[in-house]
Amino acid sequence: MIKTAFIFAGQGAQYIGMGKELYDFFPVCKKTFEEASNALHMDLTNLIFQGRKEDLDLTENTQPAVVTTSIAAYRAITEYGIIPDVVAGLSLGEYSALTASGVFTLEQVVPLVRKRGQYMQEAVPQGIGKMSAILGLSEDKVREACTEASALGIVEPANFNCPGQIVIGGEIQAVDEAARLTKEKGAMKAIDLSVSAPFHTSMLKPAADKLRNELEPMKLGTLAIPLVCNVNADIVSQSDEVKNLLYQQVMSSVLWEQSIRRMLQMGVRNFVEIGPGKTLSGFVRKIERGLGIYNVEDMASLEATVSALKSGI
Repeated sequence: MIKTAFIFAGQGAQYIGMGKELYDFFPVCKKTFEEASNALHMDLTNLIFQGRKEDLDLTENTQPAVVTTSIAAYRAITEYGIIPDVVAGLSLGEYSALTASGVFTLEQVVPLVRKRGQYMQEAVPQGIGKMSAILGLSEDKVREACTEASALGIVEPANFNCPGQIVIGGEIQAVDEAARLTKEKGAMKAIDLSVSAPFHTSMLKPAADKLRNELEPMKLGTLAIPLVCNVNADIVSQSDEVKNLLYQQVMSSVLWEQSIRRMLQMGVRNFVEIGPGKTLSGFVRKIERGLGIYNVEDMASLEATVSALKSGI
């Protein structure tokens, strides 16, 4: 039987007005945005629909905003009786995936990711670290370049997004040297990313430690849908594994390509990107051809996805 995975958007996909159509159309989506605003004691709904882009782009606002919009989109598609066989999310999206699977409640997760955003922002002062996307080079060669450049400071692979797209992060001088070396080794190009810190590298350990203190006392729900996690691209089926994996995730490489390949091994042939943007859909297309790739972020995409999945059942 063909399986369906729901994959949840990460940071960077946000835009003003995301989720507004779903909010207007579905009472359950309206309730989602209201619950999140109440949990944060701020008008998150207004920030997302009518706020300033620069405020939405602050990491501490972006993270709860993307998770809220993603859960609203998830609740919208489940109104049609469509439930995934497996879930996954890119970085921040893993929190949305865990909420969809029943581990977190929305009231728990929204304040948690806001703090996660703050801790990640504070971990590395501005002007110390950076990230670059390396295009068109194998994993081995990227790792080699990082090892050679590490004489100048910390530089590590941070995201394995899809074939030919690996993001590296670390201290500015070391990242620049690694990027130069990747070009020598045959990379098509290295593109500096406009992010505020070298996420998913060992430099984020202070953020991971603070996050662990937040996670420790939390009571988690049962994992109702299996999750393929960022840290090891393996299936998580018990919620007691989650706290340690989220602690590790902040300072470990995101194995996205490997996670998609794991789901393909499980028999997944339909991938539905839940939440703002289509970045993950693009990665999946580059990983494997001939799949059903859909997304849910507004009424048009929701209706098209429901129609395609229902006709395939």
